[in-house]
Amino acid sequence: MKWLFSVILCAFTYSVSLAQTYTLDHYIEIARNNSPLLKDLRNQVASNQLDSLRLRAGFKPQVNATSGGLYAPIINGYGYAEPITNEHTLNGLVAVNQAIVSKRNVNSQLAAITLLSQSTNNAAKISEQDLKKAVTTQYITAYGSLQQMKFSQEVVDLLSTEEGAFKKLTRANVYHQSDYLTFLVTLKQQQLQLLQARLQYKNDYATLNYLAGVADTSVVELTEPLLQRTVYTDLNSSIFFSQYKIDSLKLVNSRQQIDFSYKPKANLFADGGYNSDFMGQAYKNFGASVGFSLSIPLYDGGQRKLQYRKISLEEETRQNYKAFFNVQYRQQVAQLNQQINENDKLMPQIEDQITYSKSLIKVDTQLLQTGDVKIADLILAINNYLTVRNLKTQTIISRLQLINQLNYWTR
Repeated sequence: MKWLFSVILCAFTYSVSLAQTYTLDHYIEIARNNSPLLKDLRNQVASNQLDSLRLRAGFKPQVNATSGGLYAPIINGYGYAEPITNEHTLNGLVAVNQAIVSKRNVNSQLAAITLLSQSTNNAAKISEQDLKKAVTTQYITAYGSLQQMKFSQEVVDLLSTEEGAFKKLTRANVYHQSDYLTFLVTLKQQQLQLLQARLQYKNDYATLNYLAGVADTSVVELTEPLLQRTVYTDLNSSIFFSQYKIDSLKLVNSRQQIDFSYKPKANLFADGGYNSDFMGQAYKNFGASVGFSLSIPLYDGGQRKLQYRKISLEEETRQNYKAFFNVQYRQQVAQLNQQINENDKLMPQIEDQITYSKSLIKVDTQLLQTGDVKIADLILAINNYLTVRNLKTQTIISRLQLINQLNYWTR
């Protein structure tokens, strides 16, 4: 009695859990919010923005306060040479330094940081697309397991309903005991498959929670994933081709940086404060100074041309990768569309076969009441129905998986 009560309680709890429903968008949103990778990439973009502000601040006047003192005593004529050390000195200065940098140079350095942020942003979009695809793939898998479980339950209910009538007909000697046992074996097999289907759905659902970062062992029902084929996008707006454009701009920016590194560099500086060696009137040693520095590159041994050549090689590599990926991208999208179309053509034939199989089972169950059908024929009809229904489920799941793969490439 206790065992029976436990089974009923578990079945009731399982049914209550399945009364709740979750959608695909629900899991995608949770996965996005929980993903440490997406958070990391967003933080990298924020860090790049801080680097941009720091770079701008570096081009402003830099003010520093410095102080120093020295005492080098001469005892009995022994000590450092006084003309070198001045014996004792003290200074306290406030220095201002301003680098003279052209606006184009500043903009070029800021553009390098901006391009880095754009590259990180694009990487975040691709990572988000990868995450969405992975979660959707597992959601579809779990949904397929759920449909299989429901179908197994439907078959068990059908056979259980006929089992009572079949038992009465067997007792009335309409059917042999062996026929009833054959039917009963079929029922027990379907009950076992139902238990296996429940376990499979529970495992697939747990994997879905794992991918989304959800710590929950309960099982709920998943709603049908309403996936539609996304219209083929322009390659220029595709996130998978954006990186190639960003890389091209990075190479152009690198060439500009090389050019600016060979421009003359100038700095203005000034300081003011106290600087004395105490050799004269120390109280008068307050003052100020200004100056400048200028650096003009004249010859580098041909390094500039070598750097240009290196950038040219990187650009050639970028174009080769882009051309190859372009072919792969178009082929992949075309192949997925072709597979989806072929899948759609298969569905009407499957539906027709299901209709015929259900009609045959209906006729056989009616004939069962009068003992005018062989049990082998009924079981064969049920097995045929099982086969075609399984094929329908597999075809639907396959179509959804293909659409998921297609939608991944068309963003």
